[in-house]
Amino acid sequence: MTALSILELVRVTEETDARGALDNARDLAAHAEKWGYRRIWVAEHHNMPGIASAATSIVLAHIAAGSDTIRVGAGGIMLPNHAPYVIAEQFGTLARLFPGRIDLGLGRAPGTDQLTLRALRRSPEAADNFPQDVLELQAFLGPVASGQRIQAVPAAGTAVPLWILGSSTFGAMLAAEFGLPYAFASHFAPDLLLEALEIYRSRFKPSEQLDRPYAMVGVNVVAAGTDAEARRLATTQQMSFADIFRGARGLSRPPIDDIESYWSPMEKAQAMRMLARSIVGSPATVRSGMEALVAETGADELIVVSDVYDHATRLRSFELIAEAGDAGSKGSI
Repeated sequence: MTALSILELVRVTEETDARGALDNARDLAAHAEKWGYRRIWVAEHHNMPGIASAATSIVLAHIAAGSDTIRVGAGGIMLPNHAPYVIAEQFGTLARLFPGRIDLGLGRAPGTDQLTLRALRRSPEAADNFPQDVLELQAFLGPVASGQRIQAVPAAGTAVPLWILGSSTFGAMLAAEFGLPYAFASHFAPDLLLEALEIYRSRFKPSEQLDRPYAMVGVNVVAAGTDAEARRLATTQQMSFADIFRGARGLSRPPIDDIESYWSPMEKAQAMRMLARSIVGSPATVRSGMEALVAETGADELIVVSDVYDHATRLRSFELIAEAGDAGSKGSI
């Protein structure tokens, strides 16, 4: 099996406040490194009461301080929301605090709504500068050039590894052009997965950071003792997707016995399209599902979302996933 990593949603639930969500993320990292997971990432989201990772670099410092070996990173920073210089300072500082453990995944989407984007003091047109901003950020993380008047202190020379994140072919083309590793968000936008991977691999240009294509695939996985129990646990995420379509981004809800009683036929169709790549079931079901996904995509790494409501039950899901996938058994970057 390929390498396994975790995308941590830092979910605030109906029974856990933001501090509890942050501490649960830290606790998950400490367990995950023992189970063989390669990295744990969190994503930048704003104005979402059910997600506590808005101040992403601070969240990463909290997680990294509670673990020893697992790589910790952004999956991702929505670069159009920020000056590249500031992100270089933040992640360069993280790299000084936790050397050899920090990743910086970069996305082009705002990670929020247009009203909140204005509160961030960023223009919607900022996304048009994404390729240039990636190069600017990369330069600030590199060695100081002769005559360089502006340095990102203490980031200069840290060479924090950059990743391009995407849910369309644009990110695939950019990652290929810049010679960077690529992570596709098939855990919520699976439609273009295979096309994007083909574009990335066929157009890849070696770089100083990476000499060959390296593709990570996002996937929702919920594991439990039986298929039936896993399907019940998965209703937490299904309800979250239904709530998005209703414009009600609230707290994470405990699982229910009958998801059909919660969503409408239209909400179900929309959610199941976005969750089409999900793998839900017993360890045997999860193993076969992940093996099939890797065989189909050639993924170098899977980054797993296991959106389970109860923290102890979620830990068990990740433990079963690691066992089913032989976490840590392949090469790395």
